[in-house]
Amino acid sequence: MQTTYIDTKEVIDLQKWNSELPILGKQYQEASPYPHIVLENFLNPAVLDACIKEFNELNKADGWINYVHYNEKKKGLNKLDMLPATIKHTINELNSPAFLQFLSTLTGIDNLQKDDHLEGGGIHQSGRGGYLNIHADFTVHPHHRNWQRRVNVLVYLNKDWQEEWGGKLELWDTEMKACEKKVLPVFNRCVIFNTDADSYHGHPEPMTCPEDQFRRSIALYYYSVEDKPFRRATHYMARPGEGKKKFMVKLDNAMVATYTEIKGWLGSNDKIVSNILRFLSRKK
Repeated sequence: MQTTYIDTKEVIDLQKWNSELPILGKQYQEASPYPHIVLENFLNPAVLDACIKEFNELNKADGWINYVHYNEKKKGLNKLDMLPATIKHTINELNSPAFLQFLSTLTGIDNLQKDDHLEGGGIHQSGRGGYLNIHADFTVHPHHRNWQRRVNVLVYLNKDWQEEWGGKLELWDTEMKACEKKVLPVFNRCVIFNTDADSYHGHPEPMTCPEDQFRRSIALYYYSVEDKPFRRATHYMARPGEGKKKFMVKLDNAMVATYTEIKGWLGSNDKIVSNILRFLSRKK
């Protein structure tokens, strides 16, 4: 695969972001409905332009994981050795000790750990009709049973994204009574948020973008090492007024929880299980 790696430009201006940490940290830790922040022009735009070109090339490649079941419709790629050079370099920079220190100071969470396996993360893409029901993320890394998931970092790569296409990231209150914030996934916008057991988020409405447009992101998750972490699989929730969906949401939760346990025991990957979930979804 032809690559477009840029080695003459830095990925992120950490000197700039570190200088703003006294203000950003306060904003993050006091945000509602749970600690989070939205940062504009987060990375070097030239680097993200190269990442977009690599995304376009990856569309023709094998290796994508299809996350297609009742509660979501998207695809992802989380194997570093399968990612093109600029995307890989960008992810490595966002997993560097300097960036981890920035995140720890921003969030107030000490000793954050990167995940070289990019479990559930890496790069994501969804097209017309794609969605992700409101959920709280899995709380423990399936292959490191004392790693508590703490923080998500999402960087969007969507130029000229139109509001009417949907795809806004929704942040819901911790009791799932109302959406408190919606974030349009536009180019070089970064969303960082705590991943507690009640950090409910998603983009639940099927998107209406043209067939040749995609909602794309770099998604990275960070952990802390705990003696007794709280363990739960990704937990989807029906929104108020969606009473008819509750049963199917709960059924899918049970399948996802079972899959997560099996994956941890056997060391299997998301590609295997996503195929199982897709098969079971067809049977419903």
